[in-house]
Amino acid sequence: KIISVILLTRLNLLLIKMNLRDNTNKKTMKYYSNTSQFILLYFKSILLTIVTFGLYYPWAKVALLKFHCRSTILQENSFNFVGTAKDVFKSYLILLVIIAITFLFLFTSFIAPNNKIYPFLFAISYFIFISIIPVVIHGTLKYRSKNTLWKGIQFHYLGSKSELYWKFLSGLLTTFLTLGIYTPWFFTELRKYIISHLRFGNLSFEFKGEGAQLFWIQIKFILLFPLTFGIYSFWFIKELLQFYINNIEVNQNEIKTRLQLDVRTGDIFRLTIINFALIIFSFGLAMPFVILRTYKALASFIQIEDSIQINKIQQANYKTTFKDDFLDLKLV
Repeated sequence: KIISVILLTRLNLLLIKMNLRDNTNKKTMKYYSNTSQFILLYFKSILLTIVTFGLYYPWAKVALLKFHCRSTILQENSFNFVGTAKDVFKSYLILLVIIAITFLFLFTSFIAPNNKIYPFLFAISYFIFISIIPVVIHGTLKYRSKNTLWKGIQFHYLGSKSELYWKFLSGLLTTFLTLGIYTPWFFTELRKYIISHLRFGNLSFEFKGEGAQLFWIQIKFILLFPLTFGIYSFWFIKELLQFYINNIEVNQNEIKTRLQLDVRTGDIFRLTIINFALIIFSFGLAMPFVILRTYKALASFIQIEDSIQINKIQQANYKTTFKDDFLDLKLV
């Protein structure tokens, strides 16, 4: 208990220090949450999901999304998620059936008496699994965006399921043919497509990162991780987060600006070490608190330039012709 009190006190001091940084001409997002409420919600979701053999998952997921959205504050106004567990449950059942069919083919391939049929059944199961991933990504993005609001202003995802599908499969094939070397370019191209098709009212977005940047970030980690006995991990996490955030360009009325992640390696070190200590000393029971403090810290790191006029974000109507889906596995 004494260790927990010391860690909690240290956490509060660190968060105060983060908020005292010089944010001249910049706005920060905020994350405020009711810790006791989240702890009850977190363990209730886990318990009921286990007891119902996974069937409670849609209700758990929606409840957690609602909690995190209303805890995220932009200019004193919280976000709001208005999706329902009923919508999630329909797609969740379909997904369970697809997974069951996949494992059926996979299991049959292992017990098949004829060795010639084994690779055929295994290929079918693998193809079904791979084919469903871009559909899940598209459905997740479309459902979440249209059901996430801020001051009544709606997000939109305008991507095409067929375009994303072929972009995913072609990138996966190239990654396979290059023995994994193309992976950073594959992930970067997917992120570019997704972010370029996101809208928030009259705001549009672009991702300006390049696969080569991500490649060198990963190469440095592979080379320096063993040489520094893992200590370089904190620099790696910082560079990775900055790659994902600093390369997001926001376009508002032809005025373009980029988001900034104001984070130091020391911030990552303290956040990670304290999280690790909390989980170890509490035997995992502090996980809800770790999640909340991580969200709060990350929100405080994101800087929004004054060139983005938040008060002038307006609702916009976009024509979409795609059927709504929700297969939420957070694969991206």
